[in-house]
Amino acid sequence: MEPLKKNPYVTVVQLSDSHLFADVNGRLLGMQTDDSLQQVISAVVVEQPNIDVLLCTGDISQDGSNASYQRFAEMVKTLNTPMRWFAGNHDERLALQQVCANTDWLESVYDIGAWRIVLLDSSVAHKVHGELADDQLSILEQALASAGERYVLIGLHHHPVPIQSRWMDAIGLHNAADMLSIISRYNNVKAVIWGHVHQEFDQTLRGVRWLATPSTCVQFAPHSADFAVDDKAPGYRWLRLYDDGQLQTAVSRVADIDFDIDYSIKGY
Repeated sequence: MEPLKKNPYVTVVQLSDSHLFADVNGRLLGMQTDDSLQQVISAVVVEQPNIDVLLCTGDISQDGSNASYQRFAEMVKTLNTPMRWFAGNHDERLALQQVCANTDWLESVYDIGAWRIVLLDSSVAHKVHGELADDQLSILEQALASAGERYVLIGLHHHPVPIQSRWMDAIGLHNAADMLSIISRYNNVKAVIWGHVHQEFDQTLRGVRWLATPSTCVQFAPHSADFAVDDKAPGYRWLRLYDDGQLQTAVSRVADIDFDIDYSIKGY
C-alpha cells in the first residue's frame, strides 16, 4: 500500500556519512561521530516536523560493526518516519543486512505521491571508489521504465558527476557513464542525490539536479586537490518534491556545536 502524504509535496530528509563506531565515543578526525549525529537529528526534529521519508545514503558506519548499525537505527527511529538505507564504501554489507533484516529499509524503489525514489548500492567491497554492478543498473533501468507518470529521484553513495576536487573525483563512481546513459533515455528523472564527498554540491545539467550532501560529522574542503578538511559544521539536506515535478532543496547545518578537528590526519 502506498504511504499517505500530508502535503502537496513529499518531504525527504537525507542523512549521510555518519561514520559511527562500535564504541559510542569513537572519533573521526577528532570529531565524536555519535554526538554530531545526535545534534543533527535534534535539528531535524525541530526544523522538519512532517517528514515523509528519511534517506540514509551510506557510510552509516566507520568500522562496519553490528553495534554501530543498531545504534544508528535507534537514533533515527526518533524521527518516526519511513526510511531507506544503502551502503557506502566504509559499510560492511553483511552487517548492514543483518541489522536491516525483517524491515523494508534496504528496498530499492519507494513510491510516494507523484514521485518514485530509486536507491542504488554503489559500494565495492574493500574499495573506496564506487561502481554500479549490473544488477544495480538493471534496477535503475527497470525502475525508470516502469515509473509511468511519476517523477524520479535517484540516490546513491558515490558522486556520478565531477565535483572539481581532484582527490575526491578519483574515488567517485567509476562507471558513471553507464548510469548517465540510462538516465538519458528517460525524461522522468528530476534529481540525483549522494553522500561520500562530505560537502554541499548543487548543479543542474540537462534538466537533472545533481546534489551532494554534507556529512553528519566532519566536512571536506571543496575544490581541494588533495585530502583536506573543512571547518563547516555537520548538517543534512531536506527536499520538497512537488506534485508537478518541481523540487525545492537546501542544506541545514547544526548551529552552536563545539568540535575540534585533527587537521594532522591525512585520510579518513
